[in-house]
Amino acid sequence: MRGIFFAFLLCSCAATWRPADDFATVPVHAGKFDIVTYQKNTDTRAPVHIYIEGDGHSFDAYGAPTGDPTPRDTMVRDLAMRDAAPNVVYIARPCQYIMSEKCDEKYWTDGRFAPAVINAMSMAVTQVASGRPIVLIGYSGGAMVGGLIIKRNPALPIKKWITIAGVLNHADWTAYFGDTPLRQSLDLKRLPDVRALHYVGADDDVVPMELSQKWIGDNDKIIIVPNADHDDFADLDIDFE
Repeated sequence: MRGIFFAFLLCSCAATWRPADDFATVPVHAGKFDIVTYQKNTDTRAPVHIYIEGDGHSFDAYGAPTGDPTPRDTMVRDLAMRDAAPNVVYIARPCQYIMSEKCDEKYWTDGRFAPAVINAMSMAVTQVASGRPIVLIGYSGGAMVGGLIIKRNPALPIKKWITIAGVLNHADWTAYFGDTPLRQSLDLKRLPDVRALHYVGADDDVVPMELSQKWIGDNDKIIIVPNADHDDFADLDIDFE
C-alpha cells in the first residue's frame, strides 16, 4: 500500500514533469519523514552528485504559509537530470511531494531547518550515498541543509560542497529583510571546513550578493553569475572538480 500511496502523490503533484529515463523514483524513509529521491546509479566506485532542493512553495504570493511546499519550479530537478556523472541523486525536502501526518507547517516555515529535518536529510544523504564520495549541491535553503548535514556528520566522505543562491546564515538573512526569525531552526554559525564553491546571482534579490560575500568571505570560492536572479540558474555549468 505504501508504494501505491507514493505513486499517487508523485503523479498528482508533478503531473507535467517526469524524471529522465535513466533515473528511478525512490522514496526514502528517513527519521520521521518519507523523502522523494530521483536516482541514477551506474558506477558503484564513482562519486555521487547529490542535489538538495530549495524551500519549494512554502509561502504564497501574500506571504502566508501554503498547505503544500512541493516546488513548482523544476530548476533543481532539471540540473540533476542533465548532470552527466554516472551517479546522480536529487533529494526533495521533507513534506515536498509526500504529505503525511508528520508534516506540520513548521517544517517548511520557521522550522525548515529544525533538528528533525536535518536529521532526516542526513539519513537520506547517507542512505543514497552508500559510502561513495559525495559532491553535495544545495540550492537556496537546500544549501543551508547541506551545510548543516556536513557539520553534523563529519564522517561523511564529502568531496566538494557546492551552493547555488544559498542561504548560509538564516539569522542574518531574516534580519536583513526585517522578517520573523526562524526560531525553530538550526543555523550555520561558521561554514563547514570542506572544499566548497558558491554560485551567487548578480541580480539575486532573495539572497543578495552582499550577504553571500559576508558569509563566504573568501572570494576565490565565489562565482558570480551575471544577470542571474534567484531562480536563474537552469543553464549553470557547474564545476564539480
